[in-house]
Amino acid sequence: MTRVLIITGDPLAAAMAGPAIRALNMALTLQGAGHEVRLVSTTRAEHPAPPVPMFAVTAGDERGIAVHERWAEVVLFQGYATTQFRTIARTDRMLIADAYDPMHLEMLEQGRELPPATWALRVATARDALNDQLRRADLVLCASERQRLFYLGQIAGLGRLNPATYATDGDLRGLLAVVPFGLEPSPPVADAGQGMRGAVPGIDADSRVLIWGGGVYSWFDPLTLIRAVGIARELEPRIRLFFLGTRHPGVDEMGIVREAFDVATSLGLEGREVIFNDTWVPYDRRGAYLVEADAGVSTHHVHVETTFSFRTRILDYLWAGLPMVVTEGDGFADLVEVEGLGIVVPANDADALADALVRVLADSPEVETWRANVARVRERFVWQVVLQPVLDAVAAPRRAADATAGRDGMGVGARAVRTAGFGHTVRMTLHHLRAEGITGVTSRVRKRFARD
Repeated sequence: MTRVLIITGDPLAAAMAGPAIRALNMALTLQGAGHEVRLVSTTRAEHPAPPVPMFAVTAGDERGIAVHERWAEVVLFQGYATTQFRTIARTDRMLIADAYDPMHLEMLEQGRELPPATWALRVATARDALNDQLRRADLVLCASERQRLFYLGQIAGLGRLNPATYATDGDLRGLLAVVPFGLEPSPPVADAGQGMRGAVPGIDADSRVLIWGGGVYSWFDPLTLIRAVGIARELEPRIRLFFLGTRHPGVDEMGIVREAFDVATSLGLEGREVIFNDTWVPYDRRGAYLVEADAGVSTHHVHVETTFSFRTRILDYLWAGLPMVVTEGDGFADLVEVEGLGIVVPANDADALADALVRVLADSPEVETWRANVARVRERFVWQVVLQPVLDAVAAPRRAADATAGRDGMGVGARAVRTAGFGHTVRMTLHHLRAEGITGVTSRVRKRFARD
């Protein structure tokens, strides 16, 4: 039995997004394997019925995190923990960095709506924080073989591909392991009154429902999808597109949400063929929505973030047994095409997308074949399977072959600045003052207090 501390930057609550869901399921799987687990959020820990011990420790609270770090034998973290807590950056415990979300690439898209100087700062901060954890970690987790190739180049540039790490681990699986997002072993079941049909205006027993399973962010392309629904309704008038959530529990709403609503309204689709859920479905209720859908859909633009992304919503489609329509360009598009899980369409092509939507909503042998393939592939992604590298590491904790005391010698290059504490607050205030003036700083302070 090993004592494991898991740290996430996302809220642990009834409504959770991908990082918190992943952290919770890691905790549950490790606990089920007989290990002791504590789960810490740097934002909120308000789960109504916590299945594992949960705590909230504010970023920069060294005393608060030290209590858990001293208790643990293994520390597994997501996000900015090594730049938020010196205690984590310098721990002598086995340190596992969960880098399944390449946050520097994500910030290239997430920051598009920010002032240029702030966008550049956000990208640099994410890049430096990721480099810092890649330097210090005893084990790094990524989500796919495609991501692994990307990270191999990054850790090589940081000096972690060296004689010590290479001597007994030629493929470096002991330093950089593939751990995809997982899914629950039992598919969801219908729960009368808890899903969409008959509860959401515009969706009834006869509707043919496409579900968009997750948030609406700027790196996705809901606009082409909405236009495609407008085209497809001429052939399938029962078509409905339901956006499961438009308000991420830990991220400010992006302008693309308003654009999507405006396009749907301008085409006369909003509230009928296109329906927005303007909240966030609680994690333990999402299955009731998914199982009532006829197909899952995910459309995006093609860029670097797409190439190395891992769309966790696709796993929910696998979990619920849904055939799917997805845009080309990412790893899951390859899986859908190779395994016959649905249809892959070109980016930004509303006509091709409309044809695919009509096909995936039809009653046809083709759709039944896709469903059978989804059920087969689903078994590869259950949490107990995908987390095997973590289970192995936790069963026999060990430091990396090039480990140094204090971790500052594990890799090369400049160290990342702190992303928590008084110094960070001063730096960010001065940045926003220079970039946006006093009006911008005042607006940000108001938003922060409104969130709190």
